[in-house]
Amino acid sequence: MEKKTENEMEQIQKGLEQFLEREVDGIGKGGEEALEDEDSLEGAAWEDTEDSCEDAENKAEGRAWKEAEGESRKKKEPSGRNGRKKKRSGLKKFAAAVLILLVIFFGGLYLLVGVVYNEMNVEETAEGTDGPLKEDGVTSLLLIGSDSRTSGTEGRSDAMILLTISDRTKTVHMTSLLRDMYVDIPGHDGNRLNAAFAYGGPELLMETVNQNFGTEVSHYAVVNFEAFANLVDAVGGVELELSNEEVQWVNAYLNEYNELRGMPIDTDYLDTSLSGNIHLNGAQALAYCRNRYIGTDFERTQRQRNVLSAVFRKLPAAVLTNPGEVIEGLFPNLTTNLTQGECMRLALSAGKLLSYEFVQDSLPLDGTYSNANIRGMAVLQVDFDQNRAYIRKEIYGEE
Repeated sequence: MEKKTENEMEQIQKGLEQFLEREVDGIGKGGEEALEDEDSLEGAAWEDTEDSCEDAENKAEGRAWKEAEGESRKKKEPSGRNGRKKKRSGLKKFAAAVLILLVIFFGGLYLLVGVVYNEMNVEETAEGTDGPLKEDGVTSLLLIGSDSRTSGTEGRSDAMILLTISDRTKTVHMTSLLRDMYVDIPGHDGNRLNAAFAYGGPELLMETVNQNFGTEVSHYAVVNFEAFANLVDAVGGVELELSNEEVQWVNAYLNEYNELRGMPIDTDYLDTSLSGNIHLNGAQALAYCRNRYIGTDFERTQRQRNVLSAVFRKLPAAVLTNPGEVIEGLFPNLTTNLTQGECMRLALSAGKLLSYEFVQDSLPLDGTYSNANIRGMAVLQVDFDQNRAYIRKEIYGEE
């Protein structure tokens, strides 16, 4: 794993160096070619003028005109050359400035990714389950919210969100996968989707998702309760619309979380008379997301996406103004199979996301499932063909 990561980072470094060399050479050559073209155009213009004069005048007059114009041109050449020298000098200064800025940017990004990666809990990809981070123009990452109180991949998958960045459809999809869907789990009997994580961790969960939904995800990030709450706090909390009933349940869920972290039972309680737009800190946002007593699991996953969307909007500014808390609060409680090279590639592609459409949805789609009871389990029986077709069209751009 370590050797593989080193090779990847060496490739990225070489790629960055080649990119910088091309950019600088392109600037220099572009300027020189433009000046050479200018000289060629001047020469062609002079030749055309000479031909016209020879046709219109006799040889003697043409020779006299040519000599006069030649003298005039010689007088002008020194200043023209000086101008070109100044242009070349300006281009070199511009190229040097661009080079310095690129080195600072990529060097800083390289160091930051290294610091962040060292804080993560990295697990090697199980043999036979590895694959590219980006497939068919789509970068896929399975975000798994574990109910574990410690870092790692133990516990149950309390939340499952497929994050995809599609260069084909120019979209970023955040797709919740409902845990009560009845699915075929490789090597096991059919069961709820979240049972796959309990049986075989993130690798089996990804294999189950790919088999049932036609996706191509082979990378994951698992976060526990503490990571989620810390991330919300690192961005300064989130503003969300809550009903008074949701406020009551936030306080109810805070009871367990406060007990787990050894805090007084009423720590972070919300005013029970509140409703409407409310500022939530990390613990309160976690309690809001875990609520499964208002509405169905569809509403619960919507609450999860509401918080994550609010966090993503504030995260770029927080990384600049509060990088220490973001890194220390989130990454020690995050477990992933991403390599350092893959993290670097994700960081390099982050800028283009600003122009992509952000889409929230959940699976199964409306009208593609029914409630059922199988072996005493209340589950959702799903038409996977319709859901696969939706994913292939909306994310992979297939007709």
